[in-house]
Amino acid sequence: MLLVATAVAVGARGLDGDQPSARVTAKAKAKKSPQLLDRPPPPAEIRGIHVTMALASIPGKLEEYTSTLGLNTVELDVKDENGEVGFHTLAPPLARQIGAAMRYYDPTKTAKALHDQGIYLIGRVVCFEDPILSEKRPELAIQTTGGDVWRNHAGLGWTNPYDKRVWDYNLAVAKAAVRAGFDEIQFDYVRFPSDGDIDSAVFPGRRREAMSATIARFVHYATNRLRPLGARVSVDVFGLSATRNLGIGQSPRRLARIVDAIYPMVYPSHYGSGEYGLSDPSAVPGRTVGRSLRDFRRQMRGGRAKLIPWLEDFTLGGTTTIEKVEEQIAATRRWTSAGFLLWNPSGIYTTGALTAR
Repeated sequence: MLLVATAVAVGARGLDGDQPSARVTAKAKAKKSPQLLDRPPPPAEIRGIHVTMALASIPGKLEEYTSTLGLNTVELDVKDENGEVGFHTLAPPLARQIGAAMRYYDPTKTAKALHDQGIYLIGRVVCFEDPILSEKRPELAIQTTGGDVWRNHAGLGWTNPYDKRVWDYNLAVAKAAVRAGFDEIQFDYVRFPSDGDIDSAVFPGRRREAMSATIARFVHYATNRLRPLGARVSVDVFGLSATRNLGIGQSPRRLARIVDAIYPMVYPSHYGSGEYGLSDPSAVPGRTVGRSLRDFRRQMRGGRAKLIPWLEDFTLGGTTTIEKVEEQIAATRRWTSAGFLLWNPSGIYTTGALTAR
């Protein structure tokens, strides 16, 4: 159905309105155009959680999440930072060839089950950190000066952001999720690497342009090919990317003119002492989130994207409390009305967080 709808959209742009046959064809095709609008709009206020593909594979786990009071959105891994694709059915041929296509869940059945419960479904596609593709297809990887696959401090290979073949692979994964019924594609790790021996990294085909221009070109390329399928497109960015240039190619100002939403990761525990004039940002989560979002509002002014932050519902040393989560949510509502997502890599979320007022 979506392929037909795409063909309609492409064909309609080439019609000559002066030809009677073209008018008839356009009228006939116009009746089919609502197929592109079948996807539900995002909730007025997104209240969602992150779910890994491994968690989605546990029988009854998604149902457990969707019974949570206040939940209206699930962000589910489609392709993660390990390079794995969560499903084998519908996965692109290359994903199957390199062993990246897994069988954690059936994307079509999962999308339908969540939609039947009124859940808005976002698919997370990790882009350039990809240990599997970089290992199996080293010509697509960032390389070392010696010609080997470059790896970060964790030993993970990255693919080359300048290589259009890498763009097309990630786009193919995203399209598979959209055709299965996902409402939105959220690109993560849509940046250059931030750790490792960066000075030894070699980027074949490197262009003489700002890193932020390269990332924006990829996002624009992908967005223009996903929107005709009816999907919304968004990106994850670092929480400090609106405060200063981090040297990884993330420019909220550029991206806000392209995508439907930007999701900054404003986790208070990730800010160092003295950031925003706060001696301990993690001790005052509401203030930390608010000051980060203030900078995003300034950078995104004039763009089309909504601002929807990732909030911290995990711990790096202390105990997560409902009060700390509520402080972050309150700050979010002061600076944006589009909602929030909660992140916890273990999938354990604070009871009552999504109904906080």
